[in-house]
Amino acid sequence: MKNLSWGILGTAGIARKAMLPALREANGCCLTAVASRDIVRAEAMAGDFGIPRAYGSYEALLADPEIDVIYNPLPNHLHVPLTMQALAAGKHVLCEKPLALTLADAHKVTAAAKSAGRVVAEAFMTRHHPQWLRAHELLRAGRIGRLTGVQALFSYCNDDPANVRNQKDIGGGGLYDVGCYAVDTARFFFGAEPEAVSCTIDLDPDFGTDRLTTGAAHFPGGGQLSFTVSTQSALVQQLTLLGTEGYLVFDAPFNCPADHAARLTIDSGADLLGSGRELLTCTPADQYRLQAESFVREVQQNRTAPATTGDILGNAAVLEALTRAAQSHRWEAITTTTGQAGD
Repeated sequence: MKNLSWGILGTAGIARKAMLPALREANGCCLTAVASRDIVRAEAMAGDFGIPRAYGSYEALLADPEIDVIYNPLPNHLHVPLTMQALAAGKHVLCEKPLALTLADAHKVTAAAKSAGRVVAEAFMTRHHPQWLRAHELLRAGRIGRLTGVQALFSYCNDDPANVRNQKDIGGGGLYDVGCYAVDTARFFFGAEPEAVSCTIDLDPDFGTDRLTTGAAHFPGGGQLSFTVSTQSALVQQLTLLGTEGYLVFDAPFNCPADHAARLTIDSGADLLGSGRELLTCTPADQYRLQAESFVREVQQNRTAPATTGDILGNAAVLEALTRAAQSHRWEAITTTTGQAGD
């Protein structure tokens, strides 16, 4: 099968640092064009990565008939409108997370993808990393018994008012930026949708964005997610899967460097000193490259990729419920349709 031609919307840092280097190396991928509202920026990125074409508008890129796939790493508020435009132009779309800021918008995107007969996916690269796949296998094999709890901590410090993460009107804040990882993590490992959530936030007095957010989710069978995310605290990423017969700890759960041999620690819980502890080491891998290759396989072979439209709706439903819970100060039922809670 022929390689798929990729077009890049914008010159975001995540594209420059992670996705473009991955696409240059990924099987089945051809970096063909990049677009920016500033042609100078587009030409600079094209030159840096050997991309043949640069456009001075997003619309010009979407009109390019040779482009098969659009990668959308634009600020959060532009995820849905540009993804919709790309689908209307007949392109497949891999969009950075969170794809949608509301459940209603998530439904619009998935409906548009179905109507266009195109693949759309939310770019949770973590699902493709060997450490996540190994952890999933260990859970299915019963290595820690029944999964009862997922605990996640994801924090960094960024108080730059010009940064998109600190701009409320375009979807900034910790819940959308990194809280979405905790949500997707729990849904992935529990293999289910939560029934209700609670949430508390601390708002930045100047930005109006949530700079510290703690949330919880209750899953069928009693499983629970608990997480804390922050945009103005110390740099840390932690993930623990708790089971009835042990627990599993990731050493680099979310932004694992491509050259790092990720370590999974399994502890039977025999005592507090780790006598039942085992260390498993995974092969180093570029999760962004694996994500791109998985997306290509879905497009070319009509296979189900880890980030399906069901996951887009599921993640959006939980994020929306968490937002409601922060405002209501009570547990909120999950709304999976735009009309009725708990469906």
